[in-house]
Amino acid sequence: MKEVLLVSISGEDRPGITTAITEVLAHCGVQILDFSQSVIHDQLALGLLVGIPEGVESSPMVKEVLYTAYDLDMRAKFTKVDSDGYADWVHEQGAQRHTVILLGRGLSAKQISVVTAVIAEQGLNIFAIQRLSGRVDLAKPDENARSCVEFSVRGTPYDGARMREAFLELAARLNVDIAIQADDVYRRSRRLVCFDMDSTLIQTEVIDELAIAAGVGEEVSAITESAMRGEIDFADSFRQRVALLKGLEASVLQDIAEKLPLTEGAERLCSALKHVGYKLAILSGGFTFFGEYLKEKLGIDYVHANELEIVDGRLTGKHKGPIIDAAAKAEHLSAIAEKLGIRKEQTIAVGDGANDLAMLSAAGLGIAFHAKALVKESAEHAISNLGLDAILYMIGLRDWQVEELKVESAS
Repeated sequence: MKEVLLVSISGEDRPGITTAITEVLAHCGVQILDFSQSVIHDQLALGLLVGIPEGVESSPMVKEVLYTAYDLDMRAKFTKVDSDGYADWVHEQGAQRHTVILLGRGLSAKQISVVTAVIAEQGLNIFAIQRLSGRVDLAKPDENARSCVEFSVRGTPYDGARMREAFLELAARLNVDIAIQADDVYRRSRRLVCFDMDSTLIQTEVIDELAIAAGVGEEVSAITESAMRGEIDFADSFRQRVALLKGLEASVLQDIAEKLPLTEGAERLCSALKHVGYKLAILSGGFTFFGEYLKEKLGIDYVHANELEIVDGRLTGKHKGPIIDAAAKAEHLSAIAEKLGIRKEQTIAVGDGANDLAMLSAAGLGIAFHAKALVKESAEHAISNLGLDAILYMIGLRDWQVEELKVESAS
């Protein structure tokens, strides 16, 4: 190759521009080595890296592209790429790739600036930026609107642990969520999502609701909070709390199930995931009665939780079978993945408490959802400012794609 040029075309977007420019390049006999195109608010930016073969002059090609761009009311710019620069570009294709997801109720220039500063400080280069959330309607502002930007980055962080600490600090200070993932084959080929139930899929702790009905709300709530903070063993706390429910009428369970408050985004998330072929599981330290109720409501495929013992229409204060604790959750995740014939990297786990940490660690993508501080610091990823459907961004789905799924379901 005698010469390499970067051809940059910009201006108002409309059909036929890419065709017109590439027809010129074809006529001139040059080779296209790379190209990329983006459109922001009807403004096109088209870049083509072209190679000029031996025996071919670049000047006729430059002249024809300039004439064509002028006729199209577009701007054309040409940048010569030297051999070292081209060699560096080729070498970059073997570099690690990551995606950094920035999530919030609305993203400001300040938030984007500090996040990209951390990326740069770690020696990572941003090579693409995409908005995954829908367009903002200024005429009808929505305070609860979701905003998501995905940065595609290349390179190896100087200090991955320090970068994560910096992102956690920024997330807490700026009320955003930041996640970095390897941009590998598994990111868009995950097949199983395992949810904790209480304070994850639903916005309550069911055992606390049962305790209120049994008149022991304060005692049970205190034990629950201590267990969620990791201060006492989950199995011991479970036995203590269930014992306090002795004598409660079993009919209360149905009343509570029908009033369970679903977490923001739960229905949208589950519907979208089921539509694209995911399997869903509830792995809970709560109770099977409520897990089975949610199974029907949300299209869950598997439920593993604790079964309350009921005799003569009342709770006995005991449970049946082994307790689903932290270790059991992780084991069930692995067992379901094996049954489905998928790798660990293709699994997602979502939870909020200390008893979810083993499950989050066992999954390919572990997400601490509106979690306690201990869990958020220990998990690789966290969502604290949006609903459960923010997970759709983390697997690369855009809002318009999810809306298309809803249209398909309706038809």
